[in-house]
Amino acid sequence: MPLATYKDLCIDATDPLVIGRFWAAALGLETHVHDDGDVHLTGSTPQHTIWVNRVPEPRTVKQRLHLDILASSVEQVADLGAHVLDADSFRWTVMADPEGGELCVFVRDEPIDQPFYVLVVDCSSHVKAATWWSTILGGTLEHHDGYSTLGAPGTPFEALLFITVPEPKRVKNRIHLDVTTGDVHGLLAAGATLLRAKDGDIGWHVMADPEGNEFCAFTD
Repeated sequence: MPLATYKDLCIDATDPLVIGRFWAAALGLETHVHDDGDVHLTGSTPQHTIWVNRVPEPRTVKQRLHLDILASSVEQVADLGAHVLDADSFRWTVMADPEGGELCVFVRDEPIDQPFYVLVVDCSSHVKAATWWSTILGGTLEHHDGYSTLGAPGTPFEALLFITVPEPKRVKNRIHLDVTTGDVHGLLAAGATLLRAKDGDIGWHVMADPEGNEFCAFTD
């Protein structure tokens, strides 16, 4: 049985309003601005929620997690404030959001009802990382040469895509996912690391997977 269920996604930003408005427009979500300047976005289901949280540090390295999205054109996404990083190397276009965070845009001719496409996770071993997350979230797992896909239930994505990369994780991820669980000890026994326990200031456990990728665990 899976140990947790997908809850929502979090994005760090030096300017949450700018990044929140960009992703709201790119993904067809509604923007909600908080008194402290943080932002959250909502969509057709609770799992479409994205929290955009203020952090002091700017993006300095390639993100270990990034979103692949569907769009009618690259120009459409550029008009929202993104810019092209690589338009020629792949069958998709690599772009950067207004703070430099990478995203990949897949152009579709047909009407797009669901702009969310894939959540991409860089890792040292796609087989190990994807297998671990399949234990946590359940779903359909497939391994390929250089990448693995996990179709986890309850997510807004077609799949989580795990890709083996040569570079190690160096800094705190600017994108992370939240899960809901009734078994924090089970997550730890499965190989997660507790970075900060739920306390009087936060209502969730900050954890990391075996690759060091942060995630937050909310208890039932």
